[in-house]
Amino acid sequence: MVEHFFQCSYCWEEISMILDTSITNETYIEDCEVCCNPLEISLKFDNGELIFFETNSLEQ
Repeated sequence: MVEHFFQCSYCWEEISMILDTSITNETYIEDCEVCCNPLEISLKFDNGELIFFETNSLEQ
């Protein structure tokens, strides 16, 4: 597990997430813990190291 910080594309607040390093490639939707808007989160790990992290807002 590793903690990762990023900025919400809706409210611009800094968000902290705990990521599981055993999952090598994942895309999922999670609500921002501050403004509750949905974010599409994509990430990739290689040998336990985060090599890609991206969030996209989901326009309604």
